[in-house]
Amino acid sequence: MEYRTRKIVKPSDLNPMNALFGGRLLAWVDEECVIYCGCQLQHTRLVTKFMSEINFVSAAHQSDVVEIGVETVSVGRTSITVRCEVRNRDTQSTILSIEKVVFVALDAKGKPTVHKLAKLEHDQRKRGWAGAGFLGRLAGRGEPANAAKA
Repeated sequence: MEYRTRKIVKPSDLNPMNALFGGRLLAWVDEECVIYCGCQLQHTRLVTKFMSEINFVSAAHQSDVVEIGVETVSVGRTSITVRCEVRNRDTQSTILSIEKVVFVALDAKGKPTVHKLAKLEHDQRKRGWAGAGFLGRLAGRGEPANAAKA
């Protein structure tokens, strides 16, 4: 998992217990995940469809620097599923983990649509291109099923 974004916990981010407010952290997570997914799918209109159980493991406090990591779990025709983890930069301790966050690509009318990468892969499979199957590789599933064995 790559940790691309860092945030510093400011006084305005704290709850009454002087720890990072969970809602603020979830807003940061949602923003980081949608940016990551937009880059992976080459699609700009994405919405959060689903978040699995959110596990708050430890607290972050004022002046802590937190890092947000995202990795691809799976890619569908209209959606992408990612996993997210937030950790303390200095201690490397996990603050939050979410096993599944699903985003759906939308068209200009707000309806689910096939994202650009799925369209590209479909066209390449139709033409018999040996490099087709990159959506599986993007999701970390290794070589595509139709790849030639060496």
